[in-house]
Amino acid sequence: MARKVFILNGPNLNALGMREPGVYGSKTLQDIERDCRTYAETLELGIDFRQTNHEGVLVDWLHEANESAVGAAINPAAYGHTSIALHDAIRAISIPVVELHLSNIHAREPFRHKTMTAPVAVGVICGFGPTSYTLALQALANHIKDQ
Repeated sequence: MARKVFILNGPNLNALGMREPGVYGSKTLQDIERDCRTYAETLELGIDFRQTNHEGVLVDWLHEANESAVGAAINPAAYGHTSIALHDAIRAISIPVVELHLSNIHAREPFRHKTMTAPVAVGVICGFGPTSYTLALQALANHIKDQ
């Protein structure tokens, strides 16, 4: 059985493909999930891909991932900039977490330049559109292998 990683998606990512395509691209979250599943197979990883608009659900999923996965990638979306709860959840678990964003948060509005979650993630990938997800999977696989 393949090692499993969670790929968690925060608020408004269910609207990808329709929401600000100039910023986030034209792929839907379902397209990105399909790409991740295909790429994860090459890494010999299984994935559990989820999306929610609710902060507490992301916290619960991080706790669940800690019990049943070898790592997690999270696109916290706007919650990354505001959520001490997500910071604390990532800090509290023992599996590695990679933070990712579709857009380059450092080239956007100043309030997006810092995330609450970055200091407790093993790394952050941003600015590569949907490819940010497969880059995060690769980084996570490498990190897990090196541990």
